[in-house]
Amino acid sequence: MEPYSNSGSPSQDYLASSPPSELDTPSTALSSFIDDGDHLFDLPPLDGHFILVVGGLGYIGSHTSLELLKAGYNIVIVDNLSNSYRSVFERLETLAGQYYQLRCQRLPLMKFHEADYRDKAVMKSILDEYVELPNEHSRELDDGHRASRIDGVIHFAAYKSIQESIQQPLKYYANNVAGLVELCSVLSCYDIKTLIFSSSATVYGSIANSGVPLREEYCVHQPTSFVDCDGNAKTVLPGCTGLTNPYGRTKWMCEAILADLALSDLEWTIVALRYFNPVGCDESGILGEDPRGTPTNLMPIVVRVLTGLSPVLHVFGTDYSTPDGTAIRDFIHVTDLARGHVAALVAASDNRIKRGFRTYNLGSGKGNSVLEVVATMESASGTKIPIHTVKRREGDVGICVAVPTKAERELDWKTEKSIESSCLDICNALKVAKLETIHLG
Repeated sequence: MEPYSNSGSPSQDYLASSPPSELDTPSTALSSFIDDGDHLFDLPPLDGHFILVVGGLGYIGSHTSLELLKAGYNIVIVDNLSNSYRSVFERLETLAGQYYQLRCQRLPLMKFHEADYRDKAVMKSILDEYVELPNEHSRELDDGHRASRIDGVIHFAAYKSIQESIQQPLKYYANNVAGLVELCSVLSCYDIKTLIFSSSATVYGSIANSGVPLREEYCVHQPTSFVDCDGNAKTVLPGCTGLTNPYGRTKWMCEAILADLALSDLEWTIVALRYFNPVGCDESGILGEDPRGTPTNLMPIVVRVLTGLSPVLHVFGTDYSTPDGTAIRDFIHVTDLARGHVAALVAASDNRIKRGFRTYNLGSGKGNSVLEVVATMESASGTKIPIHTVKRREGDVGICVAVPTKAERELDWKTEKSIESSCLDICNALKVAKLETIHLG
């Protein structure tokens, strides 16, 4: 949800929206745009238990919802549609339905509630629907309430524009920080204490400008000792260094809150996934990135130029200490990122990682400059992208690249897709969107 998230639709919301409601999985018209290869994860048994995905219709949320369904999980999506579309749920049904039809298997349950995750009363009413049904096997909590059938939560419900956070900081602190506190309070009432949190590489602040790849120990919430890449033993204290914008501060604050929560209550297992730069879309072309508002991330802006919605791509800053002068980022395919969430959930559920609070970088470990990404998209699309260089944006850093080895070691996860495949998948999504427009026209 990145304002509850970026939309997962590759084109404008061309489907007529229905009034706010709860949606269960209906029969679905199946699409042919889907791979039929084996999935990364073994399927857990289908039962009456669910994973709650807060912000599950946004860009990253929708792709994660799809990967959860492919991995055999029943899902409950909560999204207020502030920056996503109801039609994304229908697209998820189509893709998941095709995936399971090819395997002659039953589609997991999908449920959608249009709601603001900050509304405590509404969230409690939703969670009340997923308590264990009364029978001889029902488990009761200490307060006499029945236990929840929601086994874990993946939380995407954060505003995420750096520039908007500078202009409207209170909006970001209210939603990202205060909202998280209320959510955790509600989850505690139902004894739901497995949480995968959508964090960000922005928590590293000005350390990113040091030019060294970023490892989790560079931003910690408890005293931490480690051996650096040169073999030197180091101990770092809790805190942050040179956070450059309110958005980054909200993510750091949220991590600190979650670390404190896990320390105070040892039943919590909380995993904070520090994203680098998600790009691309599902290879079917049916899910993509199309925020309701004006995009601020590089790739959706490039797409706007490719499709004629914007005349030129503004490149912010050509005087960074990088080979071509433009900023370097660690771009990660959104499907790899989504699978990282599933890997974290599996590791937490299987007790392969310790209870408490843990952080993981989700990145490729490789950096590409803005101009390199533009050249790659030009090659994939066969179209020249006009650019105009302007001064740096406030709050941006020059280089931000992950050291992802901790996730590979502890979560059994690593990226599989490249920046080239990301660009090809985006071009495919544009073709699919064009065909849909022609069909509806």
